[in-house]
Amino acid sequence: MKFNKKFLIILIGCIIVYSLFLILSDFSKLSEEILDFEIMYLPLILILVPLGWLALYFRWTFLIKNSGYVLPHKKNFQIFLSGFPLSITPGKVGELLKCELLKENFNIPRKITAPIILVERLYNGVGIVIISSLGIWYFDFSGTVILIASCALIGIFIALRSKSLFSSLINKTSKIKYLSKFSDSFSDSYEVINHSIKPKIFIISSLLSAIYWILESVAVYFVFKSFGIDFLELYNVVLAYTSSIILGVASFLPGGIGVSEGTLISLLSIQGLSLSTAITLTLFIRIFTLWYAVFVGFIALKFAGAFSMKSAN
Repeated sequence: MKFNKKFLIILIGCIIVYSLFLILSDFSKLSEEILDFEIMYLPLILILVPLGWLALYFRWTFLIKNSGYVLPHKKNFQIFLSGFPLSITPGKVGELLKCELLKENFNIPRKITAPIILVERLYNGVGIVIISSLGIWYFDFSGTVILIASCALIGIFIALRSKSLFSSLINKTSKIKYLSKFSDSFSDSYEVINHSIKPKIFIISSLLSAIYWILESVAVYFVFKSFGIDFLELYNVVLAYTSSIILGVASFLPGGIGVSEGTLISLLSIQGLSLSTAITLTLFIRIFTLWYAVFVGFIALKFAGAFSMKSAN
C-alpha cells in the first residue's frame, strides 16, 4: 500500500495550523513554559494513554467475536493499532484500511468489518458523552455541546435501528469517492450493525469506551499537573478536553485539527489561563493524545503488512 499525496497534504496542513498557533502566542513565554515541564509526570502520561488503547482493543475484539470471529491477538493488535495514523483523515474514514488488512490476513469479509468500524465510532461518542455528563452542570458551554452530541447520537441510533433509514444513509455515503468502494460492504451489513448495538453489547462496549476516555482524560489532567497547574479540578479538565474533541469530530476535519485545538485554547483561557499557557498545554495534550498514537500506529502499519498490501479493488 502506498500513501498518496492527500495524506501528505493533511500532514502539511497540520504543521501549518500548529505554526499559526505558535505565531499567535508569545514565543518567549511559550519557551519558558515548555522548559517548566515536570518530567516526573511523563512516564505516567505515557502509560495512561496506551492503557486507554487497551480498553479500545478489548472493545474491538469483543465486537469482532460478537460477529463470530476469534483472531490471534498478536496480529489483531497490530491491525488495530494500524488504524491510528489514519485517525487524522476526515471523520477517521481512513481506519477502513483495517477492513483490507483483516480480509488479507484472515479472509474476513468487509461486510463484517466495515460496520464494526462504524459502530466503534458510535461507541466513542457514547463514551465521551457519558464521562462529560458527570460534570455537565459546571460548564454551560460544555453542557450545550454535550446536549447536541447526545441528540446526534440518538439520531444515529434511530437510523441504525431502522433498515430503511440505514439504506438511505448508505446510498448517500456511496456518492463520496473514498467511501464508494465500501458502500456495498455497508449495504450488506445491516444485520451486523443491528447485532452490535443490542442491549448487552451496547452496555459492555459503552463501558469500555468510557474507560478509554477516563484514562485519556486523567492523562490530560497530569499534563496540567506537569506544568504546575493545580487550581483546575479533574472535572474542569475533562469537560474542556472532551468538549474540544466533540467539536473537532463534528467539524469533520482531519483529526479535528484546528477546531479541537482552538476550542481547547479558548476554554482554558476562559478558566483563567494566559494565552501562551493555554497554547502550550493544548499542544502538549495533542502530542500525547493524538500524535503519540499516530506515531505508534505507523510502526504497527509496517508489522501489519499495510505497506506491502495490494491495493483494494
